[in-house]
Amino acid sequence: MGAILLALVGAAALALLGAYQYLHPALPDVSAIKDIRLREPLRVYSRDGRLIAQFGEERRIPLTYTAIPRQMVNAVLAAEDDDFFEHGGVDYPGLARATLRHLISGNKAEGGSTITMQLARGIFLSPEKSYRRKLLEIFTTLRIEQELDKEEILALYLNKMFLGQRAYGIGAAAEVYFGKTVDRLTLPEIALIAGTFRLPSRDNPVASPALAKQRRAYVLRRMREKGFITQDEHDIAVNAPVKSHLHGPAVQVEAPYVAEMVRADLLERLGPEIYTAGYKAIATIDSRLQGAAVRALRGALVEYDQRHGYRGPAGRTALEADADEKQWSQALNEYSRPGGLEPALILSVEERSAVAWTRVHGRLALAWSGISWARTPRADGSVGPVLRRAGDVLAPGDIVYMIQERSDTWRLAQLPEAQGAFVAVDPRDGAVAALVGGFDYYISNYNRAVQARRQPGSAFKPFIYSAALDHGFTPASLINDAPLVIEDAAMEGSWRPQNVTRQFHGPTRLREALVRSRNLVSIRIMNALGPAYATKFIERFGFTQASMPHNLTLALGTAQVSPLEMARAYSVFANGGFRVEPYHLQRIIGPDDAVIYEAQPRYVCAECMPMPEIEALRPGLYLDMADGSPWNTPEAPQPGVPVGLGQTNSSSYLQPEQLAEAAISPQNAFLMTDMMADVIRRGTGVRARQLNRRDLAGKTGTTNDRRDAWFCGFNSALVGAAWVGFDQERSLGPGEEGGRTALPMWIYFMADALEGLPEQKREIPPELVSMRISADTGLAARPGEPNAIFETFMTGHLPAEAAYDSALPDLNGNADEEQKEESLF
Repeated sequence: MGAILLALVGAAALALLGAYQYLHPALPDVSAIKDIRLREPLRVYSRDGRLIAQFGEERRIPLTYTAIPRQMVNAVLAAEDDDFFEHGGVDYPGLARATLRHLISGNKAEGGSTITMQLARGIFLSPEKSYRRKLLEIFTTLRIEQELDKEEILALYLNKMFLGQRAYGIGAAAEVYFGKTVDRLTLPEIALIAGTFRLPSRDNPVASPALAKQRRAYVLRRMREKGFITQDEHDIAVNAPVKSHLHGPAVQVEAPYVAEMVRADLLERLGPEIYTAGYKAIATIDSRLQGAAVRALRGALVEYDQRHGYRGPAGRTALEADADEKQWSQALNEYSRPGGLEPALILSVEERSAVAWTRVHGRLALAWSGISWARTPRADGSVGPVLRRAGDVLAPGDIVYMIQERSDTWRLAQLPEAQGAFVAVDPRDGAVAALVGGFDYYISNYNRAVQARRQPGSAFKPFIYSAALDHGFTPASLINDAPLVIEDAAMEGSWRPQNVTRQFHGPTRLREALVRSRNLVSIRIMNALGPAYATKFIERFGFTQASMPHNLTLALGTAQVSPLEMARAYSVFANGGFRVEPYHLQRIIGPDDAVIYEAQPRYVCAECMPMPEIEALRPGLYLDMADGSPWNTPEAPQPGVPVGLGQTNSSSYLQPEQLAEAAISPQNAFLMTDMMADVIRRGTGVRARQLNRRDLAGKTGTTNDRRDAWFCGFNSALVGAAWVGFDQERSLGPGEEGGRTALPMWIYFMADALEGLPEQKREIPPELVSMRISADTGLAARPGEPNAIFETFMTGHLPAEAAYDSALPDLNGNADEEQKEESLF
């Protein structure tokens, strides 16, 4: 008998040896398994390391063996291969039993596979079911066991295998099914995931909770039999309800517009492999500032929308008297949470209140203060009469949206029809600190912060005024705010520009004209400069010639620009006169955790600027119109100046190629900032005084027929540009101007962004002089002269005591007391 058994074993060994020799050419090279790359999605992070987005068909979160909870290892071993650490990769008795079943039944279903065999099949072999493929699997398994130790094999298995619902590996499965990391899983959840390895598409808790529960019971029983858990732990876990639904990636920062910008950038740089190779991209946005920007934009748009009336419920349902929470929830199933708005079902309505039900918060009370805004909208943008009762706008069965206010009370809301954008830029190097391209990316992925090109209105005036200062004007220069008529064939007739107030104020100092946003003054300044000079000068702020009309309408902001371009341009004022280039991608980390790209922005460093360049930007030295901009070729800076800007850099010192180019003189930048600070102190941006800071400056903007509302403002550390308008251009309605419609967005952002931070002191550059002038004439005040104020001037451009310099005769015109129209042509 023993001889027969020995002969059979020998025959089997010879057969296996022959099979190995026959199949050897078809065996994969498993030595490469140590270098195998799991298909990992692209992950985008904020600069402070928080996840923004994940791109790729497969969801995978690779874990080291030491990071895998012991109970997860026990559960998988109990379910799939309890002798894994004892056998050499092949369970021969189990394989023999499976083979016998195949021979008897004719069924070639899998069986007798160890974890290593499953791994070999999943990585190297086809899903074909045949004896030849089974032999290849055995030989490949033995090779894997030679190349890797047991812990390496198990870690690869737990990270590699498909576990249903696009989840690959236990890290992704924990996130997909339970919205958790593996270290936070409970025993019932661990057993559910371990149970999906056999038939992941069928046995996962989302596809079939009943089958998943059955499979979980098997895993828990095996864990109890192997001594991994106690009987009490088993009984509690096996009776736990199966609670699971699909979870998205554990996004920590709401910045989908930024994520898409980064994705497109990486796709252009690296190609389609970004979706599978495990790249990580670090964006420049700050998670705290991004959150502030999202809240600010949504809050401002909801407020604007509510000023223009209630358009009715989002839907209606028949509300049965005996309906319960399950039916209420079903009524809300098709409604998402756009822009953080909470869908709600109105259950009952009283005289001046209502009760609503939401899936997340359950029953909620709606007080009169949250309902009374909902007046009837009118075609001209106004609203109907004041509401008397809640029943005028709400009824049981209405499906509405609600929003939670900062006071934790709830308010009736609706999805805004108007859109908006907000961009915050670090003026010291151009890093995009926050960016929101619309109310909700998943309703409209059109990125208005970057792609929308709209007229900025009066928010463009600071660039005209900066050109005027460069051309010899001063903040005290008098320009006549009086009617005028312009005849220009290109404009197809007469143009009679107006101030927003439809009033005129006669001779006005330059500072006051900017503070009050006087259109007629801006046009006269533009006429004195000439469109050719003005557009050439404004290029210094980053605008292109193609974006600007070459006529006097540019003085009223008829350029076509994006909010990001406006933030970049205002950075020149914020940083003391330097042009920076916005960038949103800080770093790319490759699959091997090596940095393969690092942004190389140009930094602002005033003390690094060589004297020849500073001299070229002094006031009175005009741009050479023939040969471009000779002043923007810096010489070698002074060495050894610390970066000190909070940005990652390979060197502790700035090199010549790292220096931002000067755009305007420090004196020009200081005076413009000082005038725009007055816009907030006492001008069109006065609402921003509620921030109770003295280091803020900015400018409102409103376009023709109130189609666009802007506010661009800054201090020396942060620039913010806010825009509100409709995608299909139309009027925002009566009274909707930059100071009312866009400025609140900027205020909300800055309130959060600057909370707890000290005011930024602005250093006064040399060659500026402060002196007393007449508020009426702009000329130097005589001793004892009434109505005298202090004004700041560049040296060489101090006001005289005599009549206004006649070198600029076109500015004042001859408007009489009745403010007659004056023709410029």
